[in-house]
Amino acid sequence: MRVQGVVVADTTPLNYLILIGQVELLRELFGKVMIPEAVLAELSHPKAPSSVTDWLLRLPDWLTVEKVDHLDPTIQLGRGENEAISLAVERHISIVLMDERRGRLAAETRGLLPVGTLNLLDLADERGLVDGVTMLEALKHTTFRADMELIERFGARIKARKSFGKH
Repeated sequence: MRVQGVVVADTTPLNYLILIGQVELLRELFGKVMIPEAVLAELSHPKAPSSVTDWLLRLPDWLTVEKVDHLDPTIQLGRGENEAISLAVERHISIVLMDERRGRLAAETRGLLPVGTLNLLDLADERGLVDGVTMLEALKHTTFRADMELIERFGARIKARKSFGKH
């Protein structure tokens, strides 16, 4: 899934990749990342972790902050999710980085491909960019919320891929 061009990101994948020191994976996997103004505002929240606020002081050149011109009023989610989905639809960008279940469903119903933090780590592991098992462990030490069974399934898939590759 190497996409030359742009993906749109919601707050949570960016937040958690920053927290585990792997936000550069987005550049390596996709090239460019676009975020709406609401996502920047959420990342800038006064209670945001210091690593996130420090990262925001020096935004990388592969990330752009964009204004949404046409907010979809039918999306009944938080401002960040609403703007991320609306921006992707508006700019004809097919991939939106998003973790929240309801947000992912809203993205899918609008013809978008939602890719979550766990998917990103799995893909990065598959490409040899990180050790996915180590990154899943790091993620568990943050405030990342996902069903433990889901995290374990991703871990099992990564481990199976590694053992398969050794034969």
